[in-house]
Amino acid sequence: MQCRSVQQVAVWERTRAHNRLSSHLREYYPAVIEAFADKREKLLAREARAILAIAPTQAKAAKLARSKLKAAVKQAGRQRRIEAETDRLLEVFRRTWLRQPALVETAMGHQTLALLAQLEAACKACEDLASATEELFLQHPDSEIITSFPGLAAPTGARLLAEIGDDRTRFDTGRDLKAYAGSAPVTRESGKSRRVSHRRIKNSRLAATGRHWAFAALTASTGAHDHYNRRRENGDRYYAALRNLFNRMLGQLHHCLTTHQKFNEAIAFTPPKPSPLAAAA
Repeated sequence: MQCRSVQQVAVWERTRAHNRLSSHLREYYPAVIEAFADKREKLLAREARAILAIAPTQAKAAKLARSKLKAAVKQAGRQRRIEAETDRLLEVFRRTWLRQPALVETAMGHQTLALLAQLEAACKACEDLASATEELFLQHPDSEIITSFPGLAAPTGARLLAEIGDDRTRFDTGRDLKAYAGSAPVTRESGKSRRVSHRRIKNSRLAATGRHWAFAALTASTGAHDHYNRRRENGDRYYAALRNLFNRMLGQLHHCLTTHQKFNEAIAFTPPKPSPLAAAA
């Protein structure tokens, strides 16, 4: 699954290209930043990239004809609320904004087009590699087991498989795999002091995948959601509770892969038994 590792690198390259473009636009083009501030993808959105291609400066955005802007929105793939979105963008672009001198703005617009070309190339590489990765992952004999877990669709499952590999003798126990992923806590004792902290030396790609997996599992699995809530009630902060959930599910994945069985919600998240004191009360 080397393809998935390459795809992960492509995602990081896309993020870097997006950050470079965003930083540059903040210097002279606040309207486009504002226009997509509430969008989940920000300037990665197809609409944002389509508009920057035809209006790389504040001046050009303010003069955009409604028909041209509407065509750009449609070309970007929007199918609903096209008229409303066009009107919203026009209103933003035609506000009064602070401006750079005309010659400076024009020069910065040329730089924007160059940065946009880099971003477009990075986005295409991500899309192409994601498609190829998913196709290859679904041919792997472990794909059905991996995707049987809540929160693990083909993209995340492929990333997970790429990092842990398909040699089932690589990790003797689930504990070994958890340590490799950085999800298992580290306990340090000295005299009467005892401190538990999370691991800093780990496979960072696997740890990042684990955060995505645990977050997705919260809505895909009642057991996972209940486990997360118990950790929060016991004092864990958000990321610590997610890491604990990932730790538990990673152990379950190790077991299922080594025993060749799919995930079973009822077995994986058996409700905890009440303590003897609570039962007596």
